Amino acid sequence: MLQYLLPEYSIVKSVCEGCMGSSQSWIPKTIKKRVCSTFVEDSDSSSELCQCGAARDDHASVAVGDYFSTAILKHWESAEHSSEQPTDAFGEVQFAGASKRHSHFLRLSWSTEPSVVYNILTAQSIWGLPRPNLVVSVVGGESRTQVKTWVREVLRQGLVKASQSTGKNFTHLSLCQCLIYNDHSVLGISVRWLLKYFIVGYRVLTFPAKYYVQNISRDSCYLDNNYQAFLLVDDGSVGRRGGETDFRARLEEYISQQRTGIWGSGSIDIPVLCMLISGEADMLKRMDLSLKNFIPWLVVAGSGGLADFLSDVLENLSSAPAVPSSGEGNSEALKAPNVDLKDRVAERFKKHFPSETETDKLVEQALSIYQNRHLITVYHGEHESPNDFDTVLLKTLVGASKQQSSAEANPYTDELKLAVTWNRVDIAKTELFNGDIQWKYEDLEDSMTDALINDKPQFVRLFIENGLNILEYLSYGRLETLYRSVPDGSLLYQLLQRCLAERLAIVEQQNSSSKVATDNNQSRPVKEVSEVLEQLMGDVCQPFYYKALGLQFTSSKRTSLKRASKVLRGRCIYQDLPCPHPWPSLFLWAVLQNRSEMALYFWEMAGEPVLSALGGCKILRDLSKLDEETETKLSMKELAQKFENLAHDIFSSCYRSNEHRSFTLLIRKSPVWGHSTCLQMGVSADARLFFSNDGVQSLLSQIWWGDMKSKTEVWKLLLTFFCPILCVPYRPPQRPFIVSRWCQFWFAPVTSFLGNVLMYFLFLLFFAYVLLADFKPPPPSGPGAAECVLYFWVFTLVCEEIRQTIFLGTMTWRQRFRLYIKDVWNKCDLAAISLFILGLICRMFHLSHEFGRDMLCLDYMVFTLRLIHIFAIHKQLGPKIIIVGKMIKDIFFFLFFLGVWLMAYGVANQALIYAYDPNPNRIFRRVFYRPYLHIFGQIPVEEMDVGKDWDVPCTHNVTLIESGEEPCRSHESNWLVVILLVVYLLVTNILLINLLIAMFSYTFSKVQEHSDTYWKFQRYNLIVEYHSRPSLAPPFIILSHINLFIKRVIRKVPSVKIHHFVLDLEPKAANRLSTWETIQKEDFLTARIKIQKSSDSERLKRMSAKVDGVLKHLSESRDFEHRLRSLENQMDYCSSALSWVVDTLAQGSTFKPPRPPPASRGTYDYKTTCNIPILLSIQTQLS
Repeated sequence: MLQYLLPEYSIVKSVCEGCMGSSQSWIPKTIKKRVCSTFVEDSDSSSELCQCGAARDDHASVAVGDYFSTAILKHWESAEHSSEQPTDAFGEVQFAGASKRHSHFLRLSWSTEPSVVYNILTAQSIWGLPRPNLVVSVVGGESRTQVKTWVREVLRQGLVKASQSTGKNFTHLSLCQCLIYNDHSVLGISVRWLLKYFIVGYRVLTFPAKYYVQNISRDSCYLDNNYQAFLLVDDGSVGRRGGETDFRARLEEYISQQRTGIWGSGSIDIPVLCMLISGEADMLKRMDLSLKNFIPWLVVAGSGGLADFLSDVLENLSSAPAVPSSGEGNSEALKAPNVDLKDRVAERFKKHFPSETETDKLVEQALSIYQNRHLITVYHGEHESPNDFDTVLLKTLVGASKQQSSAEANPYTDELKLAVTWNRVDIAKTELFNGDIQWKYEDLEDSMTDALINDKPQFVRLFIENGLNILEYLSYGRLETLYRSVPDGSLLYQLLQRCLAERLAIVEQQNSSSKVATDNNQSRPVKEVSEVLEQLMGDVCQPFYYKALGLQFTSSKRTSLKRASKVLRGRCIYQDLPCPHPWPSLFLWAVLQNRSEMALYFWEMAGEPVLSALGGCKILRDLSKLDEETETKLSMKELAQKFENLAHDIFSSCYRSNEHRSFTLLIRKSPVWGHSTCLQMGVSADARLFFSNDGVQSLLSQIWWGDMKSKTEVWKLLLTFFCPILCVPYRPPQRPFIVSRWCQFWFAPVTSFLGNVLMYFLFLLFFAYVLLADFKPPPPSGPGAAECVLYFWVFTLVCEEIRQTIFLGTMTWRQRFRLYIKDVWNKCDLAAISLFILGLICRMFHLSHEFGRDMLCLDYMVFTLRLIHIFAIHKQLGPKIIIVGKMIKDIFFFLFFLGVWLMAYGVANQALIYAYDPNPNRIFRRVFYRPYLHIFGQIPVEEMDVGKDWDVPCTHNVTLIESGEEPCRSHESNWLVVILLVVYLLVTNILLINLLIAMFSYTFSKVQEHSDTYWKFQRYNLIVEYHSRPSLAPPFIILSHINLFIKRVIRKVPSVKIHHFVLDLEPKAANRLSTWETIQKEDFLTARIKIQKSSDSERLKRMSAKVDGVLKHLSESRDFEHRLRSLENQMDYCSSALSWVVDTLAQGSTFKPPRPPPASRGTYDYKTTCNIPILLSIQTQLS
């Protein structure tokens, strides 16, 4: 059998035997091959061939030495006349002329246990095949002339659609389907969906065996390079068919008893379906054996051979009543096939297989198959569309599952599970959830898990709409199950594994008792999920799921990992607890896996739609930065933008409904999202579109101006520093008039901003005065009084930076510092202060005094550049700051090209002008600095062109040149210097400069197009910064610092300003706000659906659906033809039975009829078919 499948087996065998390593020694010990052990002479081969198909010389001496046994044996049997030996053919095979992908193969005996083979296929350390959701085993089609064109179309389109319905884990079992797939009509897609077997951990072949497809006979077949693995079933024979039948049936039965999903965690057994295409008569045994194992079959009628015979028997004989063969009891008559049915089957068998001689055994097998006809479905693919093929497969599996379902279980549960597996929500809605079936929670629980894991949001929505309680369903244990189902190659899986490795590393450092808990900790990913979310969300919110694990929010990462390891030892009680926020937890689970439709549905159900959308946007944008695949990165960015648009649109609806509530919505702390607010989440997610919303800007303007009018002129504000009565508030004062206005003025962030701007200008002027006019020598002569005032001024700036870093919010100091360092301008402040401290220290000593002054001069530049930050509040200048920042990035890319060309020209130019010049100072200036000046037109023509006079004294003496004298120019290659100068100027001044201009133009137009959005987002950061600052500006800010220290640290007085951006609501007020927000979301979604339905595209879709429905009804009318044919068969039988009764009564002498029988009119009454049982009883009595 092996050489029939693999003509070049000898080549593969030789390579395998030569490459077998010690690491693969377990394969021959476990997997066996079969070798003929008894030579049974073939009567037609002149004693040279054995009935196994091999020649006498190919047998071992033991097999041909027993002449006595050879003489008495007449028929060779594999089980009796072959023996098992360690297999010697396994590994990888490379197809000559095909792609570089290698296929894997394994030679095994037909008696190998299916469990062993299945473990090899699914073990991650061996072949790594995921457990399939569906197995379709195609039988028949070996003959090259039998399969028709429409059958190939059915396989091409139908199997592809079935694989898409069931997901990527679709397995197609085939033995030698060379005809069906030889023309690549189906195998063009089989690379993805047919045999997905991969060897991961074990490789026998250092260099894969070469396989060449040669011109072979019509009855042979070769390995197809589109398959990814081959199981070469060996029964000890050569060139004989059918040796794999028993193994294949047992493998199908074993797979049908396994569970779907990861590690068999699915809710249903793996559906196995056998499909018969054409076929020979000897396949009746294979089919009968499979049906006895309750494996359903799909017979493709019209494909020829055995398929046509079975479709004829099942359709034309299933409706015909049977006449019992004797007068025994009814029970015995129903158990045994009757004579008339057997004769009819035999008659049709001879019609379809006229060349078969031994028909009795085959007819008995056909009758056995007929008794299991409830597991067989006939598919008329020639008259039906291939697009309905997946529906036919589903109905076939559903019918088989109903026959096997127990009386106690819900008969519709298996049908629902299959509908979920096939993702046929249309069938589930029309057949299962139409109101006629009462579903219980237990019936929907497993199917809900399957729908979540396999990303089928329509089923999730269907289950929720039909009564599944999500609060009862989602516990922490169930949530962990969902996270365990994450695909191995996904980004989330890698992040979870990284966090798990960190935790296990800490566990190993603990005492020896923690080693026992290591294995238990590996299967509990709630802590790992919390760490992943903490990495993605940053410090914008508190960690998730800490309360369930009993961890503290303010603890360090190492402490929390140690605490989590202790909690996760042994049985975890938290797994049985219900998740307090099921919808947000499912939303996070879907977003982390980038499941768009599922995430959108969970977002609709989660509540707090604005904050949830911004949270999803934040996670997806951070994930896109970590993902390396371009397609996945783009899909994440698109989904993130979709969530940002939802947040913007829904908040716009809220703002139009109620302005005050919408402001509260922005600053409300959410317990679901780790006490974060919409504004904080929006800033962290870089949601510029959300901040451009009118409602957000209105709140920011209200906070910016405080209790003053927003249209107050700037000159009034400047005068109010000295006369507070000029500021007109818009709210009635609660204190005395003058005191109230003074407090309202200094309490507003705009006042703090203007004060800091004025004092910063004074600081820069004073700093410049010290550097230019009053910079004293080192002590004891200096520093002077003005310089000391400058030092104190900078000291107050340092105190303010410390306040921003440490004394802000309720986070840990690490979180505060990370939040502080994220701001670019804070980094600029740190650089300026560091340079100032360095310059201050160095200027105090004589040796480093000049260096210290140089550092202070550089520091002045940094302080001056810091002044750019104040322009962010200006609507016109603010976007220009962003443009400048992006152009600086463009310059770095430009400098790379310029540096390469500049160095190439500079080195060549220097070497051509001066034959020898070892002075490093002159080399650096002339190689880099002088070519750079060439770009701006500064070209020393006298030096570069020898035709010009150069009045600089020079020498050709090498000794003088090495001592520092100017070398003379070289005259030989000066013509080349001029050419290089022309080319250099052409490339730099025309090509590269215009490239830089084009890059700047693109950046400017890109930012300018959304300048308003950029400005509004940048404005928020400035408002938050000056909102938290004290009212006084440096150096007077030291007074505010002392006041704040007394209030916050000593007197413990809470801040009032913090409520402008963060607000804690009472539970009742929070519930009312959440309900109002949900109502606005529903109104928005309803309006959007209405707009979508009224669009032209949706109208065309509805029209197309209606046309498809009409065509489907027309196609269903074809069933009437089959019904009429069945009715005609019944009428023919009734006519013949009545004729027989009339003839029998006429020939008898029991009584004389009063009148002759009626004449035939050529038609029959349809109701006659209802009297079939009466006619049967009359026939039985007369017989």
